[in-house]
Amino acid sequence: QSKIVHLTMGNPNGNFKYETRLIALEDAQIRHNALEAARMATNKFLEEKLGGKEYFLKILVYPHHVLREHKIMTGAGADRLSEGMRRAFGRPAGLAARVKKGQNIMILRTAENGLSFAKEALTRGASKMPIPTRIDVITL
Repeated sequence: QSKIVHLTMGNPNGNFKYETRLIALEDAQIRHNALEAARMATNKFLEEKLGGKEYFLKILVYPHHVLREHKIMTGAGADRLSEGMRRAFGRPAGLAARVKKGQNIMILRTAENGLSFAKEALTRGASKMPIPTRIDVITL
């Protein structure tokens, strides 16, 4: 079950002039708890600086991919209990979103007065990501 609580935050009907994008620079799998941490850090900063109606934040990737972990037994007598690598499918350990190089991870729309805050917010969100990212600003 994914830890991501909301995929869209802020004011979806606002008339915003700028869009800032968090873009992946490598192919990777981003775990659901990393996405949630980035969402929380970004949203908290924007709520403090701009308030709830002055921005629109959307997470564009969703963690569909199930990560599995095959736990190996250790200790005395483990060889008699263990099946080794036979039927080594593993137990579900978490979820991840698969992203490609150049794919948008988050978009953030703001007016001109919130542009510097938008860049700072996405920088804080990017610090929670397991991959290098880039921030682009586009005029709508």
